[in-house]
Amino acid sequence: MVTKEEILEVLKGVSDPEIGMDVVNLGLVYDIKIDGNRVYIKMTMTAPTCPVTPWILTQAQKEVENLPGVEAADIELVWDPPWNPSMMSDEAKEQLNMF
Repeated sequence: MVTKEEILEVLKGVSDPEIGMDVVNLGLVYDIKIDGNRVYIKMTMTAPTCPVTPWILTQAQKEVENLPGVEAADIELVWDPPWNPSMMSDEAKEQLNMF
């Protein structure tokens, strides 16, 4: 069975092209649930008007579904809680000069 750590690792390969940072370090992944061979992910975007939202969600789904043992990945886009820069990892803040 796939693990949350494996899922997070492949999601680090999905970047917001406008910011140049992956969705995990940006703090956009809120929750991951695994039910057998199905994965359920709640994630958000940095802003509701993000023009690359469909692309990011599709890429995230493809990356997770490419993991061995995953039959399907359902990505739910949520807006609560609203994303803010404090949700980013220290690595992201450093890379984006936000310290």
